[in-house]
Amino acid sequence: MSVVVVRSVGGGKICGGVGLVVERSVDVRLKTDIMCELVEDIQLKTKEFLHPNPASRAKMSAVKGIGKLSGQAKASTYPQPEGVLGEALTSYGKRLDELGQDNLYATSLVEMGESMKQIADIKYNLDDNMKMNFLEPLHTLATKDIKEVQHHRKKLQGRRLDFDCKKRKKDKGGSHVTDEEIKMAEDKFAESLHLAQMGMHNLLENDVEQISQLATFSENLLDYHRQCTEILEVLAGTIHDKKNEAASRPRNDFVPKTLSELGVTDTLNGGLPSTNVTASFTDSSIAAQILCL
Repeated sequence: MSVVVVRSVGGGKICGGVGLVVERSVDVRLKTDIMCELVEDIQLKTKEFLHPNPASRAKMSAVKGIGKLSGQAKASTYPQPEGVLGEALTSYGKRLDELGQDNLYATSLVEMGESMKQIADIKYNLDDNMKMNFLEPLHTLATKDIKEVQHHRKKLQGRRLDFDCKKRKKDKGGSHVTDEEIKMAEDKFAESLHLAQMGMHNLLENDVEQISQLATFSENLLDYHRQCTEILEVLAGTIHDKKNEAASRPRNDFVPKTLSELGVTDTLNGGLPSTNVTASFTDSSIAAQILCL
C-alpha cells in the first residue's frame, strides 16, 4: 500500500522528504506486486518446461486428485518423450534382429533406443532436482511469505478505511464516534502499516537466496545438457560406424521367384490354378511360402 504519515507540530506540517517517502512507498508496492505475479507465473512456466505435454500433465493432475480424494498418495510419473521414443526404437530393433541375418539396421535401432532411454533417465533426474531445489522454494515463498504479506496489505486497506471513516465522521460533528475509538482505529492502522511494510521489505530483500535458486536451476540444466551431449556423441560415432560397415558389405543379388516355382499354379493346366485337389495348395500354405521367400 502507498501510505504516507504526516505528523503535525504546532499547527504546521512536517513535509520535508514527503516526496521521497511517497516515491519509495509506491516503488516497494509495485515491486511487491511484480514479485507476487512472478512467483506464480514462473512456477507454472517451469512445470510446462519440464512437462511440455498438456495431456500428460492433465492426466497426472487427475491421478493426484483421485489419490487425495481416496486418501491415498498416488504418484504418477510423467512419460518423458525421449523414453517413449527409446522404447519404440528398441522394440522394433529387437523384432528385426530376431529374424537373424546380422541386420545392421536392427542393431542401430537398438543402440539409438538405448541412448534415448538413457537421456530420459537423466531428464528424470533433472525433473527431481528442479522440483526440490527450485519449484519447492518458490511454492514455499508463495504459500508462506507472499501469502502473509498479502494478508497484511489487505488488512491495512481495511483498517485505513475504518480510520478515515471514523475521523471524517468526527470532523463533521454530530457523530457518536469518541476520541478513544479514533485512537484505537489509528493504533490498528499503524500496526498494520508496520507489518505490511516489514513484510514487503523482507520479501524484496532476499536476493541472495533467490539468486542461489536461479544458479542451481542453471547448473542443473547445464549438467543435463552436458550428459546428453556425451551420450549423443557416443551414439553418433556408433551409428556412423554401422553406416560405413553397411556400405562396405557386398549387395546380394536377388531373383524373385515365380508362382510356378512356388507351386501356386499348375503349368500343365495352361497356367491356370489347378482343379486337382491333391495338387492345389490352401491359401494359408501359399501365404506361408510367399512369406518365407
